[in-house]
Amino acid sequence: VQGIYYITRNVLNGLTLTIKPGETVALVGHSGCGKSTSVGLITRLYEAEAGTVKIDGNDVRTVNLEWLRNTVGIVQQEPMLFNGTIEENLRVGSPGIQRNEMIQVCKLANAHDFIMKLPNGYSTMIGDGAVQLSGGQKQRIAIARTLARNPRILLLDEATSALDANSESIVQVRFFLSTCLYQKDLKTSPRVS
Repeated sequence: VQGIYYITRNVLNGLTLTIKPGETVALVGHSGCGKSTSVGLITRLYEAEAGTVKIDGNDVRTVNLEWLRNTVGIVQQEPMLFNGTIEENLRVGSPGIQRNEMIQVCKLANAHDFIMKLPNGYSTMIGDGAVQLSGGQKQRIAIARTLARNPRILLLDEATSALDANSESIVQVRFFLSTCLYQKDLKTSPRVS
């Protein structure tokens, strides 16, 4: 990738990166160095002035956008959850998910145990005027929701920033089956291994 820049400076000039299926890659760097921009390039939120981003040899600029959205799952630092039940939030993007699959992805995201401690488990209402979740709980539900879609590529853009070190390590270990681009700011990089 060449020619991605912020108004004040060049970012991601001459970057070459190959990630094989099953690999986990962490991008670590100072704020503004291009970690989130890399995620944006993969998902076609941004386009490079020069160079290409390819998935399975296909330039992301030429693939069907629906295919790309189904292939790539992304969890952002500030996840969007909707007013409704936890189950309804987990069904966003995967409406046909079965209860046993829902439990499985919640266990992968280290969310199942805290969900079961809520007043109505997966039927607990969350959001305005209902149970308020911590930042880490929201992130784990968002990770589970993305895993429910079974994407081939999983992008976590600071998506574990609100998790404690134990939860973060559990979530990281459980992602070994997916290709994962995991980015962290240098201030939290000691937890990246």
